[in-house]
Amino acid sequence: MSYVDGYVVPVPKTKIADYRKIARKCGKIWREHGALEYKEYIADDVAEGKRTSFPRSVKAKSDETVVFAYVVYKSRAHRDRVNKKAMADPRLAAFCDPKNVPFDAKRMFWGGFKRLVEA
Repeated sequence: MSYVDGYVVPVPKTKIADYRKIARKCGKIWREHGALEYKEYIADDVAEGKRTSFPRSVKAKSDETVVFAYVVYKSRAHRDRVNKKAMADPRLAAFCDPKNVPFDAKRMFWGGFKRLVEA
């Protein structure tokens, strides 16, 4: 059984390098605390839909792109333990201040998912 946290975040195109630095550091922290995988992907083929789409989901502006990311855990209980440790890690403090992140954290969304199908 596995469990996944997924999130979508709008990132200004001029701040992709800054975002990548933070993502690499966060990935290292989560993996050190037990996450099985930590992946972040930048939009490549995501047209803005008429009603809904990845860009619309975060109200992406014309100078922004969208990042889709996920972290894999053994279970929801495992996720809760890993997240508790990661969020308490002092290295993460610099990234938790909305003034220091290179994106609008108010438009980020996330959630936990249990497996439905594995092929």
